[in-house]
Amino acid sequence: MGREEEELPLLTQERGDGVVFEEVKKQLWLAGPLICVSLLQYSLQLVSIMFVGHLGELALSGASMANSFATVTGFSLSMGMASALDTLCGQSYGAKQYHMLGIYMQRAMVILMLVCIPLAVIWVNTGSILKAVGQAPDIAEEAEVYARFMLPSLFGYALLQCLVRFLQTQNIVFPMMMSSGIASLIHVLMCWILVFKLELGSKGAALANAISYWNNVVLLVFYVKFSSSCAKTWTGFSREAFHDMLAFIKLAIPSAVMVCLEMWSFELIVLLSGLLPNPKLETSVLSICLDTAAVIWMIPSGLSGAVSTRVSNELGAGHPRSARLSVMVVLVIMIIVGVLVGSVLIWVRNIWGYAFSNDVEVVEYLATMMPILAVSNFIDGFQCVLSGVVRGCGSQKIGAYINLGAYYLVGIPCAVLLAFVLHVGGKGLWLGIIPALMVQGILLLSLTIHTNWDAQVKAEAQEEEAPKVLCIVARRGGRRWARGDGIFLRDV
Repeated sequence: MGREEEELPLLTQERGDGVVFEEVKKQLWLAGPLICVSLLQYSLQLVSIMFVGHLGELALSGASMANSFATVTGFSLSMGMASALDTLCGQSYGAKQYHMLGIYMQRAMVILMLVCIPLAVIWVNTGSILKAVGQAPDIAEEAEVYARFMLPSLFGYALLQCLVRFLQTQNIVFPMMMSSGIASLIHVLMCWILVFKLELGSKGAALANAISYWNNVVLLVFYVKFSSSCAKTWTGFSREAFHDMLAFIKLAIPSAVMVCLEMWSFELIVLLSGLLPNPKLETSVLSICLDTAAVIWMIPSGLSGAVSTRVSNELGAGHPRSARLSVMVVLVIMIIVGVLVGSVLIWVRNIWGYAFSNDVEVVEYLATMMPILAVSNFIDGFQCVLSGVVRGCGSQKIGAYINLGAYYLVGIPCAVLLAFVLHVGGKGLWLGIIPALMVQGILLLSLTIHTNWDAQVKAEAQEEEAPKVLCIVARRGGRRWARGDGIFLRDV
């Protein structure tokens, strides 16, 4: 009964401009800092590549290939598995089950640390794997050196993603922006010292990445530990984190698949560019395109994080119409942002390449790619925010199937056809991804349109309120806590 009563004020005002304006404010308040966080965290890799780019074409190709390989085999998996916290922590926070956020974060950290061990073995053998798939030996060897020195990044990045989700779902975003800003500023200085002053070259850039990720982790850990903002959600280490790990994995796997299938397709484009004629040029330009697209992607990614938080919080609180309003607002914002960003990309197309390389051939080739990039990023923005809606609802399994079909039944075949059969080259590889983005966006939009928001809330309410056999599992501060559904703890 309480949920319906809480929803009544919204029902009487939903059509008013005030409600819409308030939702816009909430999303921009969340999205702005989240965009900054995403940009600052990604800038660690980007700045390292920029420093390496001035060491020569081979160093740039090797570092770019290593970054692509690391993203495919490590970073994307960590990001995807951690995104399960968007659903779990977001809905728990909305339902005022605050103590569960800390338990979910600990559970995610334990699982991700275990997953990182076999991934580290893969990174150590980067060169052999790249050679086995047909990459040029000199580029593969350079990539292996870079990947090995970047190895500590794997574990730091995984922990960082868990901390970010934990804070984001509580609408705590400005401390993350500050910690990421501090880590990024230190990173620039560190790259300069390690790459040029200590003459470590690309090794120094990779090592700087690792140090900077861990700097960010340490800063956020101190914030969570000592800030009063996290007093309700972080109650200390708990053995409960080791319970129901299978339930978390069941959501984390489709979350990871959903993210990985998309990211892998773009990274595969870079790997395939190494098989084209003049692989050093193609790899360098496609890698810069990927880095540029990734920077632009941080804007819809921030909006995606904002709408994911808003949807999960509102569903957890039992407000279906607020959740639906959040979706409509973010789509309108994305249209405006997409037009502006696309215009900027086309405007800077002739000078953007100089930020990465002094090679005129690279700069001119990149200039021809920028209009294609503008189109792909405009479409990519829509699917990105719609993916945030899917995470907020906990529908990652459906999203995984959509991404599989869009990218691997449509996108990659089109890219291979254009690049290797019709001989369009690197442009063909990127053009092939655009149909995949269109299919993905249409399917995700259809899924969102047909979402029954009232049913989403009822399912969440039933999960919380269904009678179950309770068992006492812990005592905290003189109070007993019981677990009745494997997900939420209840004060008894």
